[in-house]
Amino acid sequence: MADDRPDLGALAHRLTRAIAAAEAPILAARDLTMWDYVVLTALGSGPAPTQAQLAGTTGRDQTRLIPILERLQARGLIGRAPDPDDRRRRVVTLTPDGSTLLLECRSAIRDLESRLLSGLDAADREPFVRALQRLAGPGGTASE
Repeated sequence: MADDRPDLGALAHRLTRAIAAAEAPILAARDLTMWDYVVLTALGSGPAPTQAQLAGTTGRDQTRLIPILERLQARGLIGRAPDPDDRRRRVVTLTPDGSTLLLECRSAIRDLESRLLSGLDAADREPFVRALQRLAGPGGTASE
């Protein structure tokens, strides 16, 4: 019998597109792009990184990251200051307003996720989320 299941990459791509499309109005209502949210989430997940470290964490090239940072800084959602160890580098931090907006977005997205996961049996929801976390790995990319 032939295995006619779509490849995991194809399935994951369809799921990612559907989730991103469902999240887009949540972010747009708060005047954020998906990349804005990715940056805010990365800043809310750990110590203040340099712009170069943030580029690596988010997977966004530094030249494309700078306009995002400028937009977020202009809104008062992040701060950028010279790195005390190397004044040529900038350290990026989440401001209190940025933290508040991040929590608001995350709450709305968790509500969306609950609705999406309601299509699964209750016993399958948590194992599904744990499996995604494990497969994505700690940095958000699949482990080799």
